[in-house]
Amino acid sequence: MNSPLTQSMTRLPLEVFPLTRELIDIESITPNEGRVGEFLFQVLSDLAARFDGVVEKLEVEPERYNVFCRFGAPVAVLSTHMDTVPPFFESSEDEHVIRGRGACDTKGIIAAMLCASQELLVSGERDFGLLFVVGEERNSAGALYAAEHPRGSQFIINGEPTSNCLAVGGKGGLRFEIEARGRMAHSAYPELGESAIDKLLDALGRLRAIELPVDDVLGRSTLNIGTISGGRAPNVIPDEARAEIFIRLVGDSTATRQAVHEAVKGLAEAKFVLEIPAARFGELPGFETIVVAYATDIPAFAGAWGKPFLLGPGSIHVAHTLDEYVPKRELNEAVSLYVRMVRELKK
Repeated sequence: MNSPLTQSMTRLPLEVFPLTRELIDIESITPNEGRVGEFLFQVLSDLAARFDGVVEKLEVEPERYNVFCRFGAPVAVLSTHMDTVPPFFESSEDEHVIRGRGACDTKGIIAAMLCASQELLVSGERDFGLLFVVGEERNSAGALYAAEHPRGSQFIINGEPTSNCLAVGGKGGLRFEIEARGRMAHSAYPELGESAIDKLLDALGRLRAIELPVDDVLGRSTLNIGTISGGRAPNVIPDEARAEIFIRLVGDSTATRQAVHEAVKGLAEAKFVLEIPAARFGELPGFETIVVAYATDIPAFAGAWGKPFLLGPGSIHVAHTLDEYVPKRELNEAVSLYVRMVRELKK
């Protein structure tokens, strides 16, 4: 759906600190991105009306849509996700930081990208775009949809918290559900039953002992047992139990997949859920570089939006925590860095 771009420019000029707080205060826990999507559509409509752009809502599924805006034919696109993890908590600030859910992952990044775009447009720059997607925190639904509907860009600058360093690589992800089955019985007579929880615990012990790959650039692959559930009652031998595991990939997953299935064999079933491949990203002269251990939307884009770059203000170490924050200094710096990256990539 294209905007006629006739709306009044009610939010301009954009300022990064108040904009970050406005975005944080709109709850957007996956899959509840509708309100923040509408907010971004209005902000981008204001920019588009003033600077002769085109803004679109790209429906991913009912009540959920990506927001895309272009100014001319986009060579480079600034992009990040709109959704956050739970629990929601509102914004606050002091002299040095802005706090709140999504402060660094990724409401502050969105604000910096919007302010960078404003700076580019005011200076007469064209031929770039912005893309904000749904679902990164769960299944990359928005990025997967975007991969099927490219807009001709040669480069995509993805935003995740990298402390404003340019990430040259990121680990992937491999998710499994581990499910064990048993037979119920009265707990006074355990020999008449078969404990699914015992089997699951044994299977998880074997999984923890798997030798995982190491990469010279991305480092060591890691395994996390994220959830465990099962059983009926304390006095019932459990007939079912399950766990969810997440492995951070540093390369090809074939051997790791096989090792997971072998580890649980005879005790439980490993049900594949999701794979995000490990990835390498673009570099630019003069930027400090790092390697990140987390997964991003970049593999889901599958190159359809161009060569990927990864950079954003804030630290991943406080993302997903109850003390999530983004330094104000890094927000201001990110605005300048995004401007610089777009200009460099358009040369």
